[in-house]
Amino acid sequence: MRADQPGTPTVGALSGIVVADFGRVLAGPYMTMLLADLGADVIKIERPGSGDDTRAWGPPFADGEATYFLGVNRNKRSVALDLTDPEGLAAARAIVDRADVLVENFRPGTMEKLGLGYEDVRATNPGLVYCSVTGFGTAEGARLPGYDLLVQAMGGLMSVTGEPDGQGTKAGVALVDVITGLHAGIGVLAALRHRERTGEGQRVEVSLLSSLLSALTNQAAAHLGAGVVPRAMGNRHPSIAPYEVFEARDRPLVLAVGNDRQFRALCERLGLPGLAEDPRFTTNTARVAHREELVEALAGPLGTRTADGWFEELTSAGVPCGPINDLAAAFDLAERLGLAPRVPESAAGPGQVAHPIRLDATPPTYRAAPPRLGEHTEEVLAAPGTGAGRDDRRGEPGAPRA
Repeated sequence: MRADQPGTPTVGALSGIVVADFGRVLAGPYMTMLLADLGADVIKIERPGSGDDTRAWGPPFADGEATYFLGVNRNKRSVALDLTDPEGLAAARAIVDRADVLVENFRPGTMEKLGLGYEDVRATNPGLVYCSVTGFGTAEGARLPGYDLLVQAMGGLMSVTGEPDGQGTKAGVALVDVITGLHAGIGVLAALRHRERTGEGQRVEVSLLSSLLSALTNQAAAHLGAGVVPRAMGNRHPSIAPYEVFEARDRPLVLAVGNDRQFRALCERLGLPGLAEDPRFTTNTARVAHREELVEALAGPLGTRTADGWFEELTSAGVPCGPINDLAAAFDLAERLGLAPRVPESAAGPGQVAHPIRLDATPPTYRAAPPRLGEHTEEVLAAPGTGAGRDDRRGEPGAPRA
């Protein structure tokens, strides 16, 4: 299906970039979908018969296909190849030899056993950007399976998520996979820029554990810089107050007061102007130290009005706040704010979230629905295409230099 977007250019920022996508499940496919939205030709290489694991991860289903798979595989072409069969492996190697980027998230060592490791393929495609996504790296962690829940647990995220006295809690989405996919995409784009200057490809390695530790940001910095071992605090923040959930008259309301000016405005609107002058609450550091007294003082007034009423009142005063929305309300909010969060169904199949990046000259496009398994096998194998490893690229920007 072609995109129905009047005025949208047919050439994306990554048009001409061919991606050999051996990625499965979420981290790799999410990253390659973002590249595909930006114009890259992503060739998704899947097992015959079953394909990507997420094709079977349902319910829910839409038009008979798992929404998990549909959510991260638009704008791609699917090629079904048996990599244990010599003919299938040779066909995969031919795709790799004409690709600009290879993405894989097999257990470390698998691609090498197939003869598709980085050192194997760079001999015939020296300009290739080879991106490997692992769970715990390629050294001692190579033996550990890279599942998002496992990394959330072992990487510390669950220890800072949930109620203080409760069991460690995972995030409500496979957040580590998504973060890792974003890191991998940045690495690939950086490597493509390097190739543009030098003609040389390189290997990009990203692990779920390293990505999570980086994404823990302030919590990680508290540990490394001050020796703190953070613990779960429910919906509270270790370094900011008030920054948590309160009960409005009808439903919960979040306050995210990040500075003293916002706190003074909050107190004025709550009819508590003297609270901002109380030495226990005049600075954020003081408010954190006296959090319990602060929460007690705010809870009563906040319970007198509805969450929507406070949202209008406090937002107008520059105080960050809002109700806890479900996903339906969240998408409705994005629509009201003009963010256009949904992809038109005619453009990329049912139930697609829009690409989050806006570009003036080369915006993301929605050219094709997520592919059926093996839908493009004959088409891809019949077309020679172009890529970083072909001799006819010499003299073009980014081509290997003589």
